[in-house]
Amino acid sequence: MRLDPDECRERLGAARSAYLATVGADLAPHVVPVVFALADDVISIAVDQKPKTTTNLRRLRNLAENPRVAALCDHYADDWSQLWWVRADGIATVEEDGPVRQAAIDQLVRRYPQYDDDPPRGPVVRIAVTRWTGWAFR
Repeated sequence: MRLDPDECRERLGAARSAYLATVGADLAPHVVPVVFALADDVISIAVDQKPKTTTNLRRLRNLAENPRVAALCDHYADDWSQLWWVRADGIATVEEDGPVRQAAIDQLVRRYPQYDDDPPRGPVVRIAVTRWTGWAFR
């Protein structure tokens, strides 16, 4: 069953994590798991202090070359009647500092208690969702 945008927004907003898909000039897809905050039709994702192999992240390089992205979340169960997925396509911007970045960080801290003592210090990726799509078994 196809999900309408309101149902997509609700399911994504309730999800604890998602996958961010970017593509750079080389047209190679790059997908990474992320935590996020959703407000209306804007998804915020921060680069935090969790260990990474580099600070020169492929997702940020891709966004500099191509701001079109997709965020995907899903629910899997062995009872396939419980399956669903939601995808949010949009245009991303990267906020390095300023009040827009800080508002996104505040949203993330409220959503994830893990950030209480050490909020994300890196840039924030803000996705203006232009299209919601989703499916559920029922």
